[in-house]
Amino acid sequence: MMKKFSFALMTIMIAAMEVVMSQPTLPSNPPQAPIDGGLGLLAAAGGAYAYKKLKDRKNQEENLEE
Repeated sequence: MMKKFSFALMTIMIAAMEVVMSQPTLPSNPPQAPIDGGLGLLAAAGGAYAYKKLKDRKNQEENLEE
C-alpha cells in the first residue's frame, strides 16, 4: 500500500515539476516595430490626397460664387 502511495506521489510531483518548469519567464520590453518607408509613403499619399480634396473643394466653391 505504501509503495503505491509513494509511486503516485512521486508521479504527481514529477508531473507538477514539468508544468512549473515549462512556464515561460516574463518577457522584458518587447522589440519595437520599425516604422520605415512603407508607412511613411502611406502617410505622404494620404496627406497629398487630403490636400488635393481641399484644393478641389476650394476651387469648386470659387466657381460657384462667380
